[in-house]
Amino acid sequence: MIKLSGINKIYRTNEIETQALENVNLEVKTGEFLSIMGPSGCGKSTLLNIIGLLDSPSSGTIEINGKLIDTKMSDKALAKFRNETLGFVFQSFHLIPSLNVIDNVQLPLMYRGISHKESIERAKAVLNRVGLSHRLHHMPSQLSGGQCQRVAIARAIIGQPQIILTDEPTGNLDSKMGTEVMALLHQLNVDDHCTIVMVTHNEEQAKQTSRIVRFFDGRQVQ
Repeated sequence: MIKLSGINKIYRTNEIETQALENVNLEVKTGEFLSIMGPSGCGKSTLLNIIGLLDSPSSGTIEINGKLIDTKMSDKALAKFRNETLGFVFQSFHLIPSLNVIDNVQLPLMYRGISHKESIERAKAVLNRVGLSHRLHHMPSQLSGGQCQRVAIARAIIGQPQIILTDEPTGNLDSKMGTEVMALLHQLNVDDHCTIVMVTHNEEQAKQTSRIVRFFDGRQVQ
């Protein structure tokens, strides 16, 4: 499903050069739930951004679902590919504060040109699935952290992506809410056969996934 070959990422300024990733070779199989672990600053989020085509490598190749990705394709083409193939769940939710729950969730479908009526019906269905059918018209500021993260998951899955990328999805939640969010991700992995790549610092949650890959100073060490 995902294949990274010889990935390097170097950030340069006029005075300094920083190698964020060094010769990363990684394959993620279809239906796998992969955890990426390592200390802060080791390149985990950079790697996730490269897999999600939010950033491009300095060198190396990315293959997603059998398609070799041209990272120099237009922003519009990259956005279309992300919208149709990938779902994103971030630590800080990234909900739009001026939109209510259902409008936040239906947003990805608007970029596909799907009708408002169909978008609303699909948003209601995924919000029911994550247990928030009673919060459709609440604003993000009226929700708990766990509820905001469930809204973010609903938004990530409304387009039925093959791959879900999550960056510390329980990092801002208490243990109870974190457990609920992890249960949702496992359900998506098992029932929907979603391939999931999760960056986490939580060793216990990582042990619940198919495989753990560890990074240190930009290098894959395990």
